[in-house]
Amino acid sequence: MAQPDHSPSAERNKHPILEVLQTLLPASGRALEIASGTGQHVVWFAQHLPQWAWQPTEVHRGALYNIEVRATEADLTNIEVAQQLDVCREPWFTEGATWAGPYDLVLCINMLHIAPWAACAALMRGAAACLAPGGVLVTYGPYFEAGVPPTQSNLEFDASLRAHDPSFGIRQLADVAAVAAQAGLQLQARHALPANNLLLVWGRPANPAA
Repeated sequence: MAQPDHSPSAERNKHPILEVLQTLLPASGRALEIASGTGQHVVWFAQHLPQWAWQPTEVHRGALYNIEVRATEADLTNIEVAQQLDVCREPWFTEGATWAGPYDLVLCINMLHIAPWAACAALMRGAAACLAPGGVLVTYGPYFEAGVPPTQSNLEFDASLRAHDPSFGIRQLADVAAVAAQAGLQLQARHALPANNLLLVWGRPANPAA
């Protein structure tokens, strides 16, 4: 069996992300991971949050192999079979899909800056549609913020992304919050993590307007 792809950045950031998740999440629940990539994150989280059931997904069919290999090698019973999911193809689930939710957590790591802007609004709508009451969407990655001077590394990273694909790029947090609000979600918590990344927690307002 061929070895799955390996992401050095996923290996580095899985530790601080888990630390936040452990303080944020209840003891058990059901999680949907968007853009699972190499599968390093979902295996790590499933190992350390064993009372949670994890549903990995990927838009690229070939990436599903990486996830399945890692999950099989880890011999974990709380990782479901990886599913192909394109956030921009709505609705996310076909009628009667066994993995349709609801979910207590929707987790999306390092996707928004390497996807067209339309994917951000689609992520918010899809997450809002499948979150259980009290559930949250967690996004992680680099963002630009009003009133916060951007780091040189993020400016250079943003330029390289846009040179590769003009539809990519580090997103303005205010713009992300605006499309989240259109989907009925608001920013509940902001966690600054290493390498100039933010972990953001989005959820429905506690007292939504009538």
